[in-house]
Amino acid sequence: MFPPSSYEIKMDSFKRLLNLTYAEKYVSRPFAVGGYNWTLIVYPKGNKDDGGLGYLSLYVAIDNSTLVTADQEVYAYLRFFIFNNKKGEYFTIQDIDASKFNAVNTMWGLSQVLSLDTFKDPINGYIYGGDCCRLGVDVIISSLYKESELFSIKENFPYPILTWTIPGFSTLSNFTYLSDVFSIGGRKWNVQVFPYGNGPGFDNSLSMYLNINADEIFRPYENIYVRAKLRVLNQLQLDNVERQIDVWFNGPGYGRATSWGYFQFISLSDLIDSSKGFIVNDVLIVQVEFLVISSTKYIP
Repeated sequence: MFPPSSYEIKMDSFKRLLNLTYAEKYVSRPFAVGGYNWTLIVYPKGNKDDGGLGYLSLYVAIDNSTLVTADQEVYAYLRFFIFNNKKGEYFTIQDIDASKFNAVNTMWGLSQVLSLDTFKDPINGYIYGGDCCRLGVDVIISSLYKESELFSIKENFPYPILTWTIPGFSTLSNFTYLSDVFSIGGRKWNVQVFPYGNGPGFDNSLSMYLNINADEIFRPYENIYVRAKLRVLNQLQLDNVERQIDVWFNGPGYGRATSWGYFQFISLSDLIDSSKGFIVNDVLIVQVEFLVISSTKYIP
């Protein structure tokens, strides 16, 4: 295992430290990680107050004076290192969860890193050169996010339906037509129809789409989910032709998909058949009903 990146203590008198009367713990000088000052604390005989008697105990403490506010919390992952000279590598042990440091809880660590009998026995390689050892730590700061987003679904709109009446259907000569702009769910929309189909191969059908208005501003990689029903109304009170869309409208970064619908919404033969009731007095009526529109708030 690689050496510690935050701090290391090298001792050449560990066993003698064990025999000192007032050597309950050894505290390193402060070292800086993530804008805070820390100390590595070694309990050579184990931290008896934390169930560590008979073990080597290792802890890290934060310097309160480096906290920005009195109620600030700092989350850090702690990885402790013990050098094994026999193997030429470091034995490591890490707490699974991040430790929460604040003005009240300033010290976290592990009370039972390694049994003292195992650590002291030279045959295991942790004590070498007579009385030497190397102990270290990585303090890995878990930084709080600086950017976020809030995704919401809106439904049950006060006025969810737009009805668009298109007169003089038989005289329509343009390839495509757009409805007036309308606003629902905090966005602007258009319905688009192609009276005689959207291009070769679809000239036997009416094509219809829901478009998000070209003036709408998307944030990069923004998505808007829409569930809506497109309809051609039957004016003889028979069955409407209705098709549902469940789609994502995308902004820059996702290919900018801003129009969804159907190439073959209704066949022209059914549409212009006066007995079917879709065109009456040369008037076509189409509709869109919004069921769901999503929104995303980005911070910042």
